[in-house]
Amino acid sequence: MSFRRGVVRQSKFRHVFAQAWKAEHCIDDVRVSRVTWDSPLCAVNPKFIAVIVESGGGGAFLVLPIGKSGRIDQSCSTVCGHLAPVLDIQWCPHDDNIIASVADPGRGPHRAHDGAAVREWGSWPGTPQPSTSCSPQLADAHPDLIFSVCWNRDGSAVCTVSKDKALRIVDPRRGTVREKVHDGTRPMRAVFLSDGKILTTGFSRMSERQMALWDPKDLSEPIAVQEMDTSNGGDCTIRYFEVTDESPYVHFLNLYSSKEPQRGAGYVSKRGVDVNKCEIARFYKVHERKIEPISMTVPRKSDLFQGDLYPDTAGLEPSLLAEEWIAGQDAGPLLVSLSGGYATPPSKHRDTLRGRPKLPAQDSGGGAPTVAGAATAATTTPSATAAAVAKETEGEAERQARANPTDGTADRLKREDDILNDLLAEMKALRVVVLAQSQRIEILERQLARIEDGDV
Repeated sequence: MSFRRGVVRQSKFRHVFAQAWKAEHCIDDVRVSRVTWDSPLCAVNPKFIAVIVESGGGGAFLVLPIGKSGRIDQSCSTVCGHLAPVLDIQWCPHDDNIIASVADPGRGPHRAHDGAAVREWGSWPGTPQPSTSCSPQLADAHPDLIFSVCWNRDGSAVCTVSKDKALRIVDPRRGTVREKVHDGTRPMRAVFLSDGKILTTGFSRMSERQMALWDPKDLSEPIAVQEMDTSNGGDCTIRYFEVTDESPYVHFLNLYSSKEPQRGAGYVSKRGVDVNKCEIARFYKVHERKIEPISMTVPRKSDLFQGDLYPDTAGLEPSLLAEEWIAGQDAGPLLVSLSGGYATPPSKHRDTLRGRPKLPAQDSGGGAPTVAGAATAATTTPSATAAAVAKETEGEAERQARANPTDGTADRLKREDDILNDLLAEMKALRVVVLAQSQRIEILERQLARIEDGDV
């Protein structure tokens, strides 16, 4: 085994990089909320982007189309309904037109009347109207302020972190599990990963930022702990890691740095990334008065759809009804393929092939056959002979029609010739692309074989 193979970890995300979009694609003059609550302040789905904004006499947030850019007019309508400042917002995973917002009923001048802290909204054309409201039930299992809530993949449990430094796995139908995590008292967050593990972020007693990976079946000790740095305010850096089943389990990949610190960030789901550009993630960085998209891309030379970067992801259709879930059933999300969003790039040789002169008709005399013709004749089968006879009969009828054209026959034959030439040109261009990709695959396979043999 070579030394290089033992040092360099093989990963398809090893060369991932982040790049901010140009200024003309940013959203400017947004009155981002100045609330001190530790919140992303932004939520994104493939259709809309929502931002918590400043509002007098209550809480509000702004909903814009995902393709919106430029300056936002101060008179732009917002979603209002809370009597206290909005703390967090989240889009429904099964309907891109439904969003939930939450406010603290214990804050604001009308806290005694704002009994419903969570509201669900339908984003219809015009001014959105509240569809339902509900009171949170998770507070009964927490003696202190809740910082973060996240469902697992099959909907059987919820993980939470609260101000009492505890990570809890709450099963709404059975019971709870409680265990202490990060030692610091500053806000923490926890999310379920696709494989069922839990990833938490928080602080140590020395105010050092930490990231920990947990096994929900054994919360006595974390699987891995990643120490980062200290932070006294806004951060200008976005770090990205890869979680695997190999020790040390959490692998640092790269970081993105800018001059301005972020106040929050929204993360678009896999259904909203651009698969044609090998974009694996996209953040919407929240500045003081601006929203800036940042794309994370894995460079690839091939123009084909990269299936290894885009495994099937969760779609909009729910896997269970509410009655089935209450009855105790669990089910993972229904997955969809992202290949439907892939558009084949135009061929570089298409215009060149179309501009070439037409090939002259082959002479039926006793000329010597070409190599391709000899190879075709050598592999002829009885079924192929019958097809050739039928084709020759059709060709004879077409030649007679060309010799004695009627009123509309000449125009029809010309259109058919143009369509046939276009199809032939497209087929030749595709053959060139396939040949180039085959050669590239052979080169990569030889390089991989040398690495596995320890020659590199």
